[in-house]
Amino acid sequence: MRTTEGCARLITGQCYPAPSEQPKPGETMNLTTEHLADILIGVARAQNAVIEAMERASPGFRNTHAVPLLNIAANMRAGDPRMIDLPARILLRLQGRVALDNAAVKADLERLLSGAPAAAAAPAARKPAAAPAADAGGLDFSAKP
Repeated sequence: MRTTEGCARLITGQCYPAPSEQPKPGETMNLTTEHLADILIGVARAQNAVIEAMERASPGFRNTHAVPLLNIAANMRAGDPRMIDLPARILLRLQGRVALDNAAVKADLERLLSGAPAAAAAPAARKPAAAPAADAGGLDFSAKP
């Protein structure tokens, strides 16, 4: 059995912390939002694998059954998502073709944990749509020359 520095034992390729480093009963664990985002994404990927298996066994399962139920579970009609909606929203993001961004999930977690509403967390989204076109170096095609 091979051991590495700082490890108590090496079993099946995983290094476990020494007993002195493990949290004692009643102690709190330091779990960052980045760790929690990674855990949520990992669980969503496992759930996505089940949806993929069902899709292969029964073509059309994803769009007919899974996505509509995920929309309900993710509470997509609510303008301000809650913490309870986040796992379903992450799984719903995995159903699309766009890659899931860990930083976006981390930002969602931080916003939800801070208690700030989505509108207050993103004040840039409230700017008028015409403002970026005016600043884009003369690409405003509505103006007459």
